[in-house]
Amino acid sequence: MKPLPCSDDLKAIAARIIWFEPPERALSDPVRFLAYLMTCGTIEDIAAVKHHLGPDDFREALERAPPGIIDERSWAYWNVMTGRDPVPPMPRRIIPDT
Repeated sequence: MKPLPCSDDLKAIAARIIWFEPPERALSDPVRFLAYLMTCGTIEDIAAVKHHLGPDDFREALERAPPGIIDERSWAYWNVMTGRDPVPPMPRRIIPDT
């Protein structure tokens, strides 16, 4: 996946959807950033990001999405929107035996 530039518009989006860390840190991991965007972003946020990334990047973010970020509704929507139908199972956390 292409790296995301630290442009003012993307930093503003990152600061809003991943509010608990600096925008530069949020943008340094495009897969994780897109997972949050697909869950919490507005239509305007998504349009702004689409100027930098294409459909293949959104599809890759779904394929590599960290567990626990994308909710079920967003998971279903974005998988269908990126041509991943039938929708695969959501990412799951693996807790090792103790």
